[in-house]
Amino acid sequence: MSTDNARQTRRIAVTGIGVVAPNGTSTEAFWKRTQEGMSVLDRVTREGCEDLPLHVAGEVRGFDPVSLIEERYLVQTDRFTHFAMAAADMALDDARLGRADYEDKPFSVGVVTAAGSGGGEFGQRELQRLWGQGSKYVGPYQSIAWFYAASTGQISIRGGFKGPCAVVASDEAGGLDALAHAARSVRRGTDAVVVGAAEAPLAPYSVVCQLGYRDLSACEDPTRAYRPFTSDACGFVPAEGGAMFVVEEENAARERGARVRAEIAGHAATFTTAMRWEESREGLAHAIEGALREAGCAPEEIDVVFADALGVPAADRAEALALADALGAHGGRVPVTAPKTGIGRAYCGAPVLDAAAAVLAMENGLVPPTPNVFEVCHDLDLVTGRARPAELRTALVLSRGLMGSNAAMVLRRPAGRGA
Repeated sequence: MSTDNARQTRRIAVTGIGVVAPNGTSTEAFWKRTQEGMSVLDRVTREGCEDLPLHVAGEVRGFDPVSLIEERYLVQTDRFTHFAMAAADMALDDARLGRADYEDKPFSVGVVTAAGSGGGEFGQRELQRLWGQGSKYVGPYQSIAWFYAASTGQISIRGGFKGPCAVVASDEAGGLDALAHAARSVRRGTDAVVVGAAEAPLAPYSVVCQLGYRDLSACEDPTRAYRPFTSDACGFVPAEGGAMFVVEEENAARERGARVRAEIAGHAATFTTAMRWEESREGLAHAIEGALREAGCAPEEIDVVFADALGVPAADRAEALALADALGAHGGRVPVTAPKTGIGRAYCGAPVLDAAAAVLAMENGLVPPTPNVFEVCHDLDLVTGRARPAELRTALVLSRGLMGSNAAMVLRRPAGRGA
């Protein structure tokens, strides 16, 4: 077999998952509350945000970075990187990938993250010092902590990973695009990649930037603020948090005794006009078809869809129609879910949290419900109320960004649930 063909047949395994989310700061806590359909959306309490016209969000509470991250990294990083580093540690532990596995070949492990909001809290604090006290009071890490690539760099430095590293800046859909970028790096020969996304967009400066999004929910009732696919849809609720993964070549993972939790089977991305949601129908459908094609997957093989679920009537309609366009009649029969309605949309972190939920759903044979959603006004089999038992072998995860990016990813359960 030629080298090119060998690379094409390399199966990309997810071997580790780490989650920091509004409904849990561990993968186990996240899944427990996700399968229960628990909503943790609530009034915004972050300091400096109380008087801003954003009333409801998904905040990560009970997260103590001091107990998880060394002081030398804490002082030079923002909250979004704290989330990413903590989730990366969990993913590496889950994958049983320690320094002994790569210390003699550090260039074999890479890092890829996606980010949309960057380090707004850190940046705002340092700019306040600049204007309030003078340039001598601005810390030396202002130049790097706010930057979108900060999480990739810090995870790489902290872990000693010297393989291919990257940051993906492709709107909210960048979370899925980062996973695809990592998968392709492994296909090209990298042993493993630590990959994912985490966001912390609830600092005052970051919130003010978001107030320009006309699709942001202005509702003050946490139970009604984020209800996609219903006649009550009034926009989306932002959130902080995200997920990190370890992906590697399946045979190599099995040889070192790692558990293969899922396979990244297919991905495709497209771009349509920003916030003109009617046009996203064609772009999202094209992405779904491309992901299915790369995965060698027929539409009827999709067992569950994790929807983008923006919560804007035109966007919800476009997504439902895109599923019908790409999956045919199966689009109206396949179970669809949007667990993010219980925690909010964490921008680039949102689709990777959905990807984590999809892997856990396949492992547990359970489609988690869509919190706070009851009467659906689209031709979708949206799972609401309580989780639905189902034999799940293949999951489709969808994501769209406010600026026009669309992405679809096919995940598969490995042969043998306990593999």
